Amino acid sequence: MRKISFRLFPGSISLSLCLCVFVVNPTRGADWTHWRGPEQTGVSREHDLPDRWSPNPKVENNNLIWKQPYGGRSTPIIMNGRVFFINSAGEGLTGQERVMCFDAETGNVLWENKFNVWLADIDILRVGWTNLAGDPETGNIYAAGTQGLLICFNRDGKVIWQHSLTEEYGRITGYGGRISSPTVDGDLVIYGMLNANWGDQAGPGNRFIAFDKRTGTPVWWSAPCERPKDTYASCPVVAVINGERLLITGAGDGGIYALRVRTGQKVWSYMVSAGGLSSSPVVEGNRVFICHGAENLDTSVQGKVVCLDASQIKDGKPALVWEKPGIKVRYSSPAIHDGRLYVCDESAKLHCFDAATGKPFWSFKYGRNAKGAPVWADGKIYVAEVNGRFHILKPGDKRCEELHDQFFPSPDGNSDVEINGTAAVANGRVYFSTSFEFYCIGKKKWSESADSIPPQPKQEPASPNAKPAYLQVVPADVLLEPGESAQFKVRAFDDQGKFLKEIPAQWSLPAPPPPKPAKPSSEKTAPAGGPPPLKGEISSDGKLKVDPALPGQFGFVEAKADGLAARARVRVVSHIPIHQDFEKVPEGRTPGGWVNCQGKFVVESKDGSKVLHKLANNASPLFARAYTYLGKPTWHDYTIQADVMGTKKDEDLSDIGVVANRYNLMLDGNKQRLRIVSWETTPQARLDRTIPWPWKPGEWYTLKLTVDARGEKGHIRGKAWPRGTPEPKEWTIEVEDPIPNHEGCPALYGYSIGIIENKTGSDLYYDNVSVTANKE
Repeated sequence: MRKISFRLFPGSISLSLCLCVFVVNPTRGADWTHWRGPEQTGVSREHDLPDRWSPNPKVENNNLIWKQPYGGRSTPIIMNGRVFFINSAGEGLTGQERVMCFDAETGNVLWENKFNVWLADIDILRVGWTNLAGDPETGNIYAAGTQGLLICFNRDGKVIWQHSLTEEYGRITGYGGRISSPTVDGDLVIYGMLNANWGDQAGPGNRFIAFDKRTGTPVWWSAPCERPKDTYASCPVVAVINGERLLITGAGDGGIYALRVRTGQKVWSYMVSAGGLSSSPVVEGNRVFICHGAENLDTSVQGKVVCLDASQIKDGKPALVWEKPGIKVRYSSPAIHDGRLYVCDESAKLHCFDAATGKPFWSFKYGRNAKGAPVWADGKIYVAEVNGRFHILKPGDKRCEELHDQFFPSPDGNSDVEINGTAAVANGRVYFSTSFEFYCIGKKKWSESADSIPPQPKQEPASPNAKPAYLQVVPADVLLEPGESAQFKVRAFDDQGKFLKEIPAQWSLPAPPPPKPAKPSSEKTAPAGGPPPLKGEISSDGKLKVDPALPGQFGFVEAKADGLAARARVRVVSHIPIHQDFEKVPEGRTPGGWVNCQGKFVVESKDGSKVLHKLANNASPLFARAYTYLGKPTWHDYTIQADVMGTKKDEDLSDIGVVANRYNLMLDGNKQRLRIVSWETTPQARLDRTIPWPWKPGEWYTLKLTVDARGEKGHIRGKAWPRGTPEPKEWTIEVEDPIPNHEGCPALYGYSIGIIENKTGSDLYYDNVSVTANKE
């Protein structure tokens, strides 16, 4: 087997993929490889855990094993004697995201891997809010970064593969830090996101993508959801119900969904909320539990706890067992143990329900504000409140009592201590973090007592006589340059999503369906019909070679066998150098190979030539502010240049810019400034060089941005001048980055402002876009 990463695309890609064999991973009961524990229910089977402790090492019998001065917002995972944790690092120019590894027994830092954040709407105080996922089979760790990186680390911190989901697939960063986390099952790592890609994925949607966990090869896409209403942070769980292995997750449209793990096929869905879901589900037997804190669909009452019977499906919808409206659980996820469901609402009140009937047993007010989830272990519940308190509770049959309440004062007297994450339990230790420190607590002499994990339902292997009911083309998504190749294979599955075998197929390059028409302010319409098929050749064994002369295109590879058909997505971007003047692009369409463009930008005729128009007809942040990416995330040390123009609407002039190596050179409209920014976090941008630079609406200007990041420092230089006048000899604006972005996709940026209901805002236009390699 040849292992490759789909982050890098050599001139000819030949894949040899392992067979898709799915088994339950052999997780030791003492390890905590999923943020909700080995059963994904918020439960540990260990005994002899502390019922009190002190962070003061001078206190006798304090049950403090170790602490480290590294804070964060997420939940750690513990695997093979190591603790893994994602958080932020540094501030200002040194602000980054990182994954850390501690020795589980001593707390010694074994390694840390830092990486930059760029072009995100999330400030540094909310960086590192996703949860890591561990794979006991390989020992690898999977992290979803704020900037859109999905990274596979080995146990020693080496990057095995990574994808830049934003630059490759148009992932939307959202705001407030609400980002989903990866889930590992069998040979797959699965991730859900809001994105706006191309073709059938051009519009904003909540989609899921599965990668081969060893190589990073895309295996399937799934788009089961309605149009997203909000960003979301619900993390999937995996369960076997009705003999099917399912990925069950909340989504950005307010629904909960079940997908077949191996194929991504939707099995059922159930709408529970008028807003996106950030609470994660738990499963016990056939019952699925989910919570939310937004408005309900049938009443203005906010919040609900829902129990569904996923073994009873009618019209694609599971049966409702019970529900409890009025309990607002926006972020926290439930825990379930021994037939009791434990739920923390927003105001830090713990509710205990009979899981079968919804009968309330008791509620207990332990704090003021809750985001972290409860963890049941050793007859106790470990739970934190945001307001700097960590609680150890004792749940009883009829009431709950507080065993210990630990308050964390501000270390500097000026900053509030927060606890936004959830505890993890492994080997007699309880691990958690505050915004300033990381703690490991437990008894110095642990009895090493633990119950075994009850056996979980398993999916039986496919019958040897089963007929194919579903085909899957792998890789599911590829990014190529003109003349490059990719090898595809076909996998067959039965009617429950069980893998059968790889099979031969008939291959073709079908015409894509017509895109949904955009509605620019000029009301010009796109041409009839859809885009042409991929221009290239595909062999009888599934090897595709795209046309070397066509600079950019989209399309599909289709395989047919046994009366079934399946497709893979192919995107082709131009080699460097690039020159795009839009003259060959049909009006109403977007350039081939550009991501996150359709529906937000459109080619139009203006003043006798074709230009790209940033639409200003939708005030949603998903439309009004956009980057369209036109290359590969691995490109580096290049120059991008474009002619740009803004128009004034009432008192508003929008912002417009060009991007290289994840730096944005932009004309700030209303403030009349020229800026170089990379990540506009608060309280200050990580990198921001701004100068006054008056510019006029209705006039064309040329922007030129170049980045040299071959050394330890990055040198970012920009020019701006009226189009048609001589280019200035000197750079207009320059900045040095001590921790530079060493690579990144070229892009155009537009932020259309002044949009109100039934009224368009300030329009933006682009022409003569070029990308050229810098000289050595």
